Amino acid sequence: MPHTEFAPGLVIQGFTPPLRLHDYKLIAFDMDSTLINIECVDEIADAAGRKAEVAAITEAAMRGEITDYKESLRQRVALLEGVTQEHLEQVYRHRLQLNPGVDELVEACRDAGLQTLLVSGGFTFFSDRVKHRLRLDNARSNLLEMVDGRLTGRMVDQPWGDICDGAEKRRTLLETCERIGCYPSQAIAVGDGANDLEMMGVAGLSVAYRAKPKVRAQAKVAIDMGGLDRLLEVFGA
Repeated sequence: MPHTEFAPGLVIQGFTPPLRLHDYKLIAFDMDSTLINIECVDEIADAAGRKAEVAAITEAAMRGEITDYKESLRQRVALLEGVTQEHLEQVYRHRLQLNPGVDELVEACRDAGLQTLLVSGGFTFFSDRVKHRLRLDNARSNLLEMVDGRLTGRMVDQPWGDICDGAEKRRTLLETCERIGCYPSQAIAVGDGANDLEMMGVAGLSVAYRAKPKVRAQAKVAIDMGGLDRLLEVFGA
């Protein structure tokens, strides 16, 4: 399906604006490089002197070049063994920032009555804080195991499963739709990497934010310039 540049740096396919934000009931966000400016696993790895090694795996996974996301995440987390909780705090305080337009988009969605969901292949240490900071309704991500204030290089199983990968993101979006009583066609999914494609594929509106080429090509909206609030440009009053 051909893409159309709706406005500079804002590309659409498969529909004609404007849409109505009130017609949607849920917006689901990826976290790393979507709501926030960093890939947290890469920044944690910096403390272990392994940032380049971990970042190379992250980049390949986000581009869709690694098909087994769970194994790629396990490999990266294993390289974090020994990193202290204090370093995680430093990453949150000094490196993690919200991407431009995030506050504005979340507020507009909340005002329009949408439920807000963060669903991430990242870690609860950061997603819980971002959820609180943005006053999101729900969040799901991975739990790093920590003993005596240091990472063990493993993740902890949670009630819903082991690792939040693309399949779990999709399942969480569908589960949330069922819980709040809406159709998947009434959901918006926002992401940047290959592990977002499954949830974007079942949502009524898929949004790629400064995304990898594979993701951008499949999204109904691609934001290539400016902040995340540019999504609001496709919605009418």
